[in-house]
Amino acid sequence: MPTTTTPADAAELIAATDSIAVPLGPGVPGQFLHALGAREAWDDLRVFGALLPDLYELFTRPGVSLRSGFFGPAERFLIAAGADVQFVPADFRRFAPALEQIAPRVVATAAAQPDSDGWMSLSLHAGASVEELKRAAADPARLCVVETSPSFPRTLGLPPEHRHALHVDEVDVIIEGDASPFELADAPASDVEQAIAAFAADFVPEGATLQTGIGGIPNTVATLLAERSGGGYGIHSEMFTTGLMRLCKAGKVTNDHKGEFDGFAVTTFAAGTPELYEWLDGNESVRFLPVDIVNSPEKISRNREMITINGAMSVDLAGQVIADTIGGAQFSGIGGHEDFIAGAGLELSDRSLICLPATTTVDGQMVSRIAGVAAAGSIVTTPRHQIDVVITEFGVAELAGKTVRERAAALASIAHPDFRAELEECGTRWPT
Repeated sequence: MPTTTTPADAAELIAATDSIAVPLGPGVPGQFLHALGAREAWDDLRVFGALLPDLYELFTRPGVSLRSGFFGPAERFLIAAGADVQFVPADFRRFAPALEQIAPRVVATAAAQPDSDGWMSLSLHAGASVEELKRAAADPARLCVVETSPSFPRTLGLPPEHRHALHVDEVDVIIEGDASPFELADAPASDVEQAIAAFAADFVPEGATLQTGIGGIPNTVATLLAERSGGGYGIHSEMFTTGLMRLCKAGKVTNDHKGEFDGFAVTTFAAGTPELYEWLDGNESVRFLPVDIVNSPEKISRNREMITINGAMSVDLAGQVIADTIGGAQFSGIGGHEDFIAGAGLELSDRSLICLPATTTVDGQMVSRIAGVAAAGSIVTTPRHQIDVVITEFGVAELAGKTVRERAAALASIAHPDFRAELEECGTRWPT
């Protein structure tokens, strides 16, 4: 039988020299991490995670380090404050073998409270940690810690193989908490985001299967589709968002002719508003599966008319996409960016859309996000040969099947007018 305890008592089970893994974002057991932060004496505590949903004092303590596979505002703040936070380059699917290789002594997650049969839904996150949680639970030398809360929705997997739940009898420690899920604000779309979303929505045919990434533009596309005519859509998306919920609530999602997962919207984690979490609670139309299934390019490609919608920091005239770094410094993470772009490039009817504003402001100066040549030190997230469509508020550049110079000309044409002539001239210098 597991030990049922408080966050503070659970924190005392961790040694001064130890290793802990927590899931990405909404799967983080937040009260457990806060309780660990109340302890000051650490020799070498190594924590593995991604996209922290809160600021945890733990990571400001001497002797504590964080190895993260995806940076968010919390990681960036901690780095600026001098914390030992380092990036581990890996796409989301590779988190699973990385965890297996590291084999941290403690694996912890957030979950819903046990149901009447003792099953604790993994709630808002399946991701890459499900199998490692089970391995830790089965190993007497390791600990599997589950922090429950009545505020976390009970979500479903696809049993029997992927139940998306742990039973109370198979874990070591249950923390009875009362944390609320991380809220991702649903900010109003800007005029630029609205313009980009309008271009992107025109690529979505009746009955398409959709993936939308993180950020304002993908969410705006989903909201726009909810308001337009058309429907019969399916959802196969790494992240389930408030925008996708709106699409479902508008009656536009049927999931009835996708492919392998007909009848269900599939995802590996969800983040959004409290309304989204309430809607997901007990919702049988949405199923959470491990990331190696959801982000598999082969499975993505089996969906009918797969349309993927993702963002970028910049795109150069070759079509190389920089999506997770700025000036070579880590800003976010790789996630499923390349997987969904690659998966939607294997069938003629599928399309992958990269959406970004044409400019940004640096030190008070307007800078083009369509670059002639990627700046020195830039780190490419997704290579040029994967890219299909790039969209800014000024139009659409379709790159698939075009020559190097044709691609450069197409990308220059959707840049801000102030930079267009310079980019067009740069494109003529590309080799044939």
